[in-house]
Amino acid sequence: MARGARAPGSPGPGGGHSLVELLVVLAILGVLAGLGGLGRPPGNPALAAVQGELRASVEQAFHLARARGRPVRLALAAPAPEGGDGGLPPLNLPRGVRWGLPPEVPLPPGMKDTLRAQVTGAAHACITVTPWRTATANAWFLTDGRDAVCLRLEGHGRLTLLRWRHRPGRWERA
Repeated sequence: MARGARAPGSPGPGGGHSLVELLVVLAILGVLAGLGGLGRPPGNPALAAVQGELRASVEQAFHLARARGRPVRLALAAPAPEGGDGGLPPLNLPRGVRWGLPPEVPLPPGMKDTLRAQVTGAAHACITVTPWRTATANAWFLTDGRDAVCLRLEGHGRLTLLRWRHRPGRWERA
């Protein structure tokens, strides 16, 4: 090969990347990957999935009630009775998640004593929502044995989801 000639396929002058450039790109990718992990809720992924399903189910019930122009029911574990309002299918719980609140977990701040909800998981087995975005007030509790989720629905349709985190020992907005 003649002097000063390039081999076929080899980069020309300035055609390659320096080690510094490579390290900068890898550092940026590392930071982005680390930030991507912050979006996932810590704790049991099954409980986090139920938390998302609760919110989505209530919102879907409100949209369905508005579309139909009549109330819609959202049930815990049993479908609406025959001849019912054609409510949404019952919530399915993943393995390891059950209804109720562990005895060592206190009620969320500002919540009155709801013994039935604490033990059975719900003050009422069904929530009825209307086209006018009102609802039967209710509280549902789910747990994985350590952490818990509380769904609070007020009569004027305000939905609050709280998550009990065992580690810090407090309720947080979900």
